Amino acid sequence: MTSRVVARNGLFCPIVGFASCVAFIYLSFGDFRLNFYVGKKMDFVARNGTQFVVDGKVFYVNGWNSYWLMDQAVDEYSRPRVRTMLQAGARMGLTVCRTWAFNDNTYHALQISPGQFDERVFQALDHVIAEANQYGIRLLLSLVNNLQAFGGKTQYVKWAWEEGIGLSSSNDSFFYDPSIRQYYKNFVKTVLTRKNTITGVEYRDDPTIFGWELMNEPRCMTDPAGDTLHDWLEEMSTFVRSIDKKHLLTVGLEGFYGPKSPKSLTVNPADWAALYGSDFVRNSNLPNIDFASAHIYPDHWFHELEFEESLKFVSKWVRSHIDDGDRELKRPVMFTEFGYSNQNPNFHPSQRDRFFKTIFDEIYASARKNGAGAGSFVWQFLVGGMEEYNDDFGIVPWQRPSTYQLITEHSCRLAALGGLKKLKGSLRELCLQGK
Repeated sequence: MTSRVVARNGLFCPIVGFASCVAFIYLSFGDFRLNFYVGKKMDFVARNGTQFVVDGKVFYVNGWNSYWLMDQAVDEYSRPRVRTMLQAGARMGLTVCRTWAFNDNTYHALQISPGQFDERVFQALDHVIAEANQYGIRLLLSLVNNLQAFGGKTQYVKWAWEEGIGLSSSNDSFFYDPSIRQYYKNFVKTVLTRKNTITGVEYRDDPTIFGWELMNEPRCMTDPAGDTLHDWLEEMSTFVRSIDKKHLLTVGLEGFYGPKSPKSLTVNPADWAALYGSDFVRNSNLPNIDFASAHIYPDHWFHELEFEESLKFVSKWVRSHIDDGDRELKRPVMFTEFGYSNQNPNFHPSQRDRFFKTIFDEIYASARKNGAGAGSFVWQFLVGGMEEYNDDFGIVPWQRPSTYQLITEHSCRLAALGGLKKLKGSLRELCLQGK
C-alpha cells in the first residue's frame, strides 16, 4: 500500500509540472491553432459613390454562389470540397463568393433554437472564412432565408409560435412580430461578434468578409404596398450598422419594382412581381444599405418566351437596374444570383453560355463608363460528387471548357480596367498568360 502511494506521488509531481507548463504556454500565447494560422493580408472593400474600392482602387466583382460551404465544412469527409471550390474560384480570377451564414434547426443547424448555437457548425463557418482568406477570395454572407430551405423565416415563426409568444402563425409575422425581430437581432449580433477559432479575428473585423446580406430574397406578400418589409429593413440595417461599421451591407432583393414604381409596368416580368411587398429602388435607398442587389431567372419568370426574346429581356433588366444605381440610388448594383435552367425545352449548354455573356457584357459596358454595374454572381457552382446539392442551374465550371473560358475572360477584362500590371497573385498569373 505504501509503495503504491509513493509511486503515485513520484509520477504525480512531473505530470502536474508538465500540465502547469502547458497551461502557462496556452494562457500566455493563446490557442495553438491561432498561432499556427498565417493569414493573407486583405483590405476592407469600401464604397465610393457607385463603385467599390479597395485601398483606393476600383474593385469589380466577378463572383459565384456556393451556398453550401458551411454545411460541407462540418464533417471531415466533405470538408476538402470547400478548399477545392475556393481554389478553383481563385484560378478563374473570381473575387467574391456568396454563401449562407445561416442554418436554422435543420441538418447541420448553426442555430438550433433561438440564441442556441452548435459550436461544431460555427467552427465550420470559421473554417470557410479562413480558407477563403488563403485563396484571396472574399465572402458575401447571407444571414437568413425568406424560403424554407435551411429553416428560414418559417422556422423563426415556428419557434415563436411553439413558445407561445408568436403573434401569428403567418410566415410574414417574421417581419412585424417583436419577439421574432429580437430572435433575428440576437442571431445577427452573435454572428457579427463571433471570434474565429482559427484566425482569432472577430467576423466584424475580418476583411475576408466582403459584406452582409440581410435576407435572401425577402418577400412580404401580406403587405404588397411594401411598408412592412421596408420598416423591417430599415430597423435591421440600422442594427447591423450599430455593431459593424466596417463591412458593406445589402438587402438581398430579387430586384422587382413595387406597385408605386413606374417600372413595375415596363420592366417587371409580369404583374405578379409587384405584389411581393418589396421594391428595388425604395428598399435599396435606405441610408445604411451600401449596394443594391437583383436576381435574374427569366426561365422561371416566363414559361413561353423564346430564347432570343429572353436574352432581350435580360439585357433590359440589367440595364434598368444599373441605370437606377447611376441615377437614383447613387450606389453600386450587383446581380447576386443569375442562372439558366437545364430543364428548358431543347436546352443546350451553349444557351447558358450566351445567357452568361449577355449579363457579363452589360456589366462590363457599365464598368468601362465608371457606372454602377459593379458585379455579378453565377448561381451556382459545385464540385464533383454533390448531386444532392444540385438544382437545374448548378454547374461544375471546369467540366465545360467554353463556360470556364467565358468566366475567366470576364475576370480578366474587368481586372484590365484597373491595369493588368497592377494585378497580384493568381489573378495576375491568369490574366497575363499569353500577353
